[in-house]
Amino acid sequence: MLDDLDRRILALLRSDARLPTAKIAAQLDVARTTVHTRIARMEDQGVIAGYSVVLRDPPSRENVVQVVILLEVQQKETARIIKRLEGYPEIRLCLSINGDFDLLLSAEAPPRIEDLDVLVDELGAIPPGVLRTNTSVVFGRRIDR
Repeated sequence: MLDDLDRRILALLRSDARLPTAKIAAQLDVARTTVHTRIARMEDQGVIAGYSVVLRDPPSRENVVQVVILLEVQQKETARIIKRLEGYPEIRLCLSINGDFDLLLSAEAPPRIEDLDVLVDELGAIPPGVLRTNTSVVFGRRIDR
């Protein structure tokens, strides 16, 4: 179970995963060994699954169109549909959600919206199981952590 110190350590690591434990300790006014022990425990418990590089506005994303696609699916077909979705490289994210729709997809493609229109048509035609879709074009990212 995470306590307040764990959450504050995680917040600092989210903003900079390369932040040295000594700097984290200084910012949180705790011993460096405390931070080191806490991070090691969270890694062992799987709270911290790994560290990665996050690119800001990479050149490859400057010329893409992003859409959010909502899918309503027959529940018994969900696993099969998700397996099909894995075959579409344009789909960057698939979330299971509640409400009128069951899956939320984020998809990206080169700057021709027509390419994503074809994708949405293909997704809507996955037999059987996709009951309906709803698509929105993303105009901009306001918060992207």
